Amino acid sequence: MRSPLRVGILASGEGTTFEGVADTWASDADPVRIEVVVSDRPGARVLERARARGVPALTVPRAGAGSERWAEQLTAALESHHVELVVLAGFLSILPPRWVERWKGRAINLHPSLLPRYGGRGMYGLRVHAAVLASGDRESGATVHLVTGAIDGGPPIAQTRVPVLPGDTPESLRARLHPVEVALLAVTVRRFAEGSLPLPYADPGDRARDRRAEPERGA
Repeated sequence: MRSPLRVGILASGEGTTFEGVADTWASDADPVRIEVVVSDRPGARVLERARARGVPALTVPRAGAGSERWAEQLTAALESHHVELVVLAGFLSILPPRWVERWKGRAINLHPSLLPRYGGRGMYGLRVHAAVLASGDRESGATVHLVTGAIDGGPPIAQTRVPVLPGDTPESLRARLHPVEVALLAVTVRRFAEGSLPLPYADPGDRARDRRAEPERGA
């Protein structure tokens, strides 16, 4: 029998996404187990939500910490709980290159748009939904993607779509999309746990490029 996949959650705010996936994975038989929640902001509501569910909750403040030192502290917090997959769920700090390299193929992010549209620096929360509506798009959605050095630029692993309705506001679009985001993240992590997605995860495009770069046999 496969051991549960040990997951660490990084979050900065209210923690509604954490709460949603935690409820989804609450069964003892589920192949996913949240080992720790780490926030970059002292007092973030997600920490209270985690502790209420008996999940260890830690703060590794970004403010005032040098980039490399912060990366070390964040990694130490995750490693101390034997985390195998890191899930960014509303995590607003930019992760340093050293951290990204350490967790290469083992860190994923949930973003509330159909990337590559409406991603990048400063695109989070209601800003994303406002941009969707301003563009006149007829649909929006959510993306789970691999964390790389490019903000919201890693290869998509899974996406889901929702229609943009007449009269939508950023708030109404966010409210309708949120349960869809939670479901997408929960299913994607479960696929890692069950082995249908590999860990570490490699961008299929990278694998194709590697194959093209291999010398022909006999050359």
